[in-house]
Amino acid sequence: MPTIEIVSQKRVEMIDVTDAVRHALTESGHQSGLVHLFTPHTTAAITINENADPDVVRDLITTLNQLIPLDGDYRHLEGNSAAHLKSSLIGCSETVPFASGRLQLGTWQGIYFCEFDGPRRRQLQIKVLQG
Repeated sequence: MPTIEIVSQKRVEMIDVTDAVRHALTESGHQSGLVHLFTPHTTAAITINENADPDVVRDLITTLNQLIPLDGDYRHLEGNSAAHLKSSLIGCSETVPFASGRLQLGTWQGIYFCEFDGPRRRQLQIKVLQG
């Protein structure tokens, strides 16, 4: 199973990994099926959203930070409760169909690795399922 290493630079950021997933799909040689993406981290997530306008990512991060503030009334002692909550809200996996060796994303869609407790070294696991 291919694994992409992601190095985040900020506490909270969304990193476009679409091209890296496309590369893994090309390397697999498969022409149709599903690409399953998973991150084995409890303070990170995977999502699909618009990648044409960077203000969308900014708005997502700003709204998540407003909904789940860093310094809320949390009991978890590591100081990263907000990151755990954001990860659970967004989710640790996505599945994308592909055909003719190409991801079937919409025109404006991109795949994002969501860092909520950075900066850190992370993993994105990719499983290509031939269909």
